[in-house]
Amino acid sequence: MSLAERLERLGTETAFAVSLAAAEWGAKGNRIFPFHLGDLNIATSQNIVDAMNKAIADGKTGYCPAAGIPQLREALAEDVGSRRGLQFAPSNVVVQPGGKPVITKFIQAVMNPGDEVLYPNPGYPIYESQIEYFGGVAKAYRYLPSKTGFDIDIDQVKSLITPKTKAIIYNDLQNPIGAESTDAEREAIAELAIRHNLWVLSDEAYFEMRYSGKSKSIASLPGMQERTVILYTFSKKFAMTGWRLGASIAPTDISNQIAKLNTNDESCTTHFVQYGGVEGIRGDQSAIPVMLNTLRDRRDVAVNMLNAMPGISVHSPEAAFYLFPDVTGAMENKGISDLAEFAEQALHATGVSFCTRRHFGRPQTNESRQYIRFAFSGINKDEIAEGLELFGNWVAKG
Repeated sequence: MSLAERLERLGTETAFAVSLAAAEWGAKGNRIFPFHLGDLNIATSQNIVDAMNKAIADGKTGYCPAAGIPQLREALAEDVGSRRGLQFAPSNVVVQPGGKPVITKFIQAVMNPGDEVLYPNPGYPIYESQIEYFGGVAKAYRYLPSKTGFDIDIDQVKSLITPKTKAIIYNDLQNPIGAESTDAEREAIAELAIRHNLWVLSDEAYFEMRYSGKSKSIASLPGMQERTVILYTFSKKFAMTGWRLGASIAPTDISNQIAKLNTNDESCTTHFVQYGGVEGIRGDQSAIPVMLNTLRDRRDVAVNMLNAMPGISVHSPEAAFYLFPDVTGAMENKGISDLAEFAEQALHATGVSFCTRRHFGRPQTNESRQYIRFAFSGINKDEIAEGLELFGNWVAKG
């Protein structure tokens, strides 16, 4: 018996493949320094855990509304709106089992087979996977190295838009490269969306995971709220990656369709987990700055050590928890031309495990530099220093 042909178009989150390779190496008795997966080794705040446990004790273990419990939708509408200078109603909010389902349901709601959707590359690999799985044409736009990290190639974005273009996926505070848009860049994307009447998925998973400054949403720009779906997740800000809790915040007409997709896909997001989300937004948030300080310290150690290595350079991002070092010179010094081989040799020689640029979308033409991604969210500062000392010594040997 044959399986559905569309499965051949379905990708995966390739960081998990790196996790498997690291686990296999570790199972042989080798020390692993896990820089590969953007998970947090920081516990969820106790007040959130207590709120969930109370909900279970109170019997909140059955079905609930497909769009989410009213208390959470109201809390999200107020919190997301106030932080972005916008007004949202609970009807604009649809609760999800994580942030990732927002990508899938956005694409299902706005894209027909054959439609084109623009997405960032390098970027979160699920964008590309879901566009192609549902029969769309995935058109990648690139980033260019700059003095502050990376900038979207706006000219390329303009060149990619055709009458078949239906939407653009925009990930400010970006995974994997840690890029943050300038006001001018954000405004340029908004202007193109308005001019060509495009839907926008604004992936704001790291909106409040920042070490200085203040985040801005493309939805806050004139003419954008009515065409933008915001992806919100509890995973990062509240250290709730395994809880699987997120939401879409969108115009009511598309929210109604996303809620219908909820009914078809999973009936509802886990009932009692949503009460943990309410407590996260409404309750004590004193653990958040502590977590950010911890992550900032990890970032600083990693950035300083990487920039001291021969043939490696990396900028220090103001948000999220990813570094995207340029390792072109290091690879040349080692006599290695293939990124996968570079990563494998590094793992076996030092125990340092990381993703490469090739885990975040198909490389585009004319890419001349080689990059890897370090996540510093799931590894302690002392381990970062120990692992990168080994990695640096290996790199320096040439």
